[in-house]
Amino acid sequence: MKFSLAYFKKPNLSAKNTLKPPTNKTYQLVGALTLISLLQGCAVATVTAITAGATIATDRRTMSQQIDDQLIEFTAHNDLAKQKELSEHTNLHVTSVNGTVLIVGQAPNTYLSNLAVKTVSAVNDVVKIHNQIRISSVTSMTTQTNDIWLTSKVKSALFASDNVNGKDIKVVTENAEVFLLGLVSSKEAASAIDITRNISGVNKVFKAFEYLD
Repeated sequence: MKFSLAYFKKPNLSAKNTLKPPTNKTYQLVGALTLISLLQGCAVATVTAITAGATIATDRRTMSQQIDDQLIEFTAHNDLAKQKELSEHTNLHVTSVNGTVLIVGQAPNTYLSNLAVKTVSAVNDVVKIHNQIRISSVTSMTTQTNDIWLTSKVKSALFASDNVNGKDIKVVTENAEVFLLGLVSSKEAASAIDITRNISGVNKVFKAFEYLD
């Protein structure tokens, strides 16, 4: 897969009738972000919007695919929450990169794990699913806090490296297991895995990369 730098060329805002009207997916994403802002508060929404804008400008995915991934994540979480058994007895997180979806978390039995995968599989534009749901009790708040800390350590290490660009890799941590996703070269993937497995506190490293070479 090859990307042209021209794709990210800033549009000429002074020209007339050169910008395409927003698509239905754009409106859907705006609606989703609006809902998030109502639930989380204006301050968080503002930070999210600024971060999203910076990410869109440098992401290796196309603009359309970025919107698709956002909608996949939002729809999947919403559909999982609608099912009482899943919302009350599991702890699940969904991440999508270029249509490849990672599901992590805990479920008390195989039935609920399979139900979660079936639910996410039904979401539009899902290309592939990596099921990493563990059959176990929900992790404690202490473990979840530690996972957040580990994610920040991994991201910081990736950004500090000269061999990989941290912005191209999504990091998901669940119970000290670290999952890496993104559009990368084989060399970048190897570097990212090596960096991550050498960080204190990381128990396992799983890759769900899409390779550019």
